[in-house]
Amino acid sequence: MPQDNLHEIKGNKNRLAPVTPDSLTGVPRQQTNPSRWSGSGWDAFVAELNSAGVNISQSSAARSIYITDGGGVAMGLPRGVLVARSSENVSKTLKAAQKHRVPVTVRGGGLTTEGECVSYGGLQLDMRGMSRVLHIDSANMTVRAEAGIYWHSLAEALRRQGLDYLSAPLNMTSSVGGTLGVGGIDINSPKFGCSADQAISLKVVTPTGYIVECSEQVNPELFEQVLLGYGQFGVITEATLKIRPFTPIRMHYFYYSSLKESIEDLRFLVEEEIADYAGILTMLDRAINLLVAFDSDEREQEFFSRYRSRLRGHGEIGFTLRMAAHYALHPWKVKEALYLLERKRALLPELSPSAHMQDNKMVDRTVVFSRAVWKFWGGRQMVIPDLATSREKFARAVERGNAVCRRYFPNYTLYCVGIRLFGSRPRYELSCIPPDAQDFAYGCEFEPILGDHYYSRDHLQSFKNEIYDIGVDMGTSYYRFGGMMKGYIRRVFNNELVDKHLRIKQEADPAMILNPDVIF
Repeated sequence: MPQDNLHEIKGNKNRLAPVTPDSLTGVPRQQTNPSRWSGSGWDAFVAELNSAGVNISQSSAARSIYITDGGGVAMGLPRGVLVARSSENVSKTLKAAQKHRVPVTVRGGGLTTEGECVSYGGLQLDMRGMSRVLHIDSANMTVRAEAGIYWHSLAEALRRQGLDYLSAPLNMTSSVGGTLGVGGIDINSPKFGCSADQAISLKVVTPTGYIVECSEQVNPELFEQVLLGYGQFGVITEATLKIRPFTPIRMHYFYYSSLKESIEDLRFLVEEEIADYAGILTMLDRAINLLVAFDSDEREQEFFSRYRSRLRGHGEIGFTLRMAAHYALHPWKVKEALYLLERKRALLPELSPSAHMQDNKMVDRTVVFSRAVWKFWGGRQMVIPDLATSREKFARAVERGNAVCRRYFPNYTLYCVGIRLFGSRPRYELSCIPPDAQDFAYGCEFEPILGDHYYSRDHLQSFKNEIYDIGVDMGTSYYRFGGMMKGYIRRVFNNELVDKHLRIKQEADPAMILNPDVIF
């Protein structure tokens, strides 16, 4: 990169970060802003698809729906929109896109936060038109569904037969196909791994328009490339996933005032396989909640008889008394104390709503958690930088990220989980799975509570930069390293690995039209 596009990071004269030419003076950035596509070849592309019975919507009303993603920070506008209806439909579209060199950006639930599903002038391919459950096989415990289906719709269909998915994002308005492409993390990921590891087989439309069925046995290279492939190597149109019998869960909460102790206890639960569900959810770094849940009474009883005494967390009453004593000794922090009390008063009932509880068990975590995510963490802007690390680096990475949150925002949440790994699968390369992780990886999201307060794009970007710089320094990975943050990819992953995947991409997608500006 030219020297005039480098800006010295304030306070650290030994580190340089490439910035975009339009960045404000004195504001460090590490952001990639895609340029708008010129439109060359668009009319011929649309005409070819029209003649094949594939109709592109080009009205302003249709296009404006897709102006941003869940983050609300990246802005773009497609030249046209196609709602996918079949694999054949997608195939015709990608063949024409290769021929006329028209960029195609795929969108499922639209919950990316770095502009990964935002189109900058090409075609927006909306997969939500493919949202059917095709077959439920209760004997072999599998389900086949179209990739545009939301997880909550899939869960609803499975519940009717007393079945459940294994692991999925807490935000259930994510699409199945989009989730498989990036990972998918749940509080039961310590037990089952990420959502991508639940896939048995896929139907994929390659960037050149071929429809291919793939699995670990059939076309395994494509299978591994597409899973955790960030949409670079094909469009998933159908997926067969592992499922299990549905069970209500009993949730327990243990409260900490030390991040380090809560993380050590989370690791203990995860690596000793003590709980069926485990994760950390914080209010700032003062009220740290370790969530522990069980599918069966037997597992729960074993936990309390053998392991509860080894956790350093407190029950609600004990923790409340400790917090009261802390703020009595720090009266100048009364505003923080009032925020925590109000947050607790509003949030905790939402995690055990009576309509979804039976015999003190949560009968539908799908609805409970997804509603809570949108109610308490959603907003017109969402910025969620993260770090994914090995077990050895996790506590230190979270502590450093927490310090950054403290500097930038008055209120924020940390969400931490463990992720079971299954050997050294090729899909883990150039993904959210850190290269030095063995058996388990760990992830933490650093999410400011923005509410109705508006922060400048540069303030948010500087915050993300500092979190991601921790990853560069410590040699971690990220869940969200594409889109506006793709400038970090070569800094975190070595050039040899990035170039390896770039060559695979160029071979699979000669015109480089599928999801451009996300990774490459």
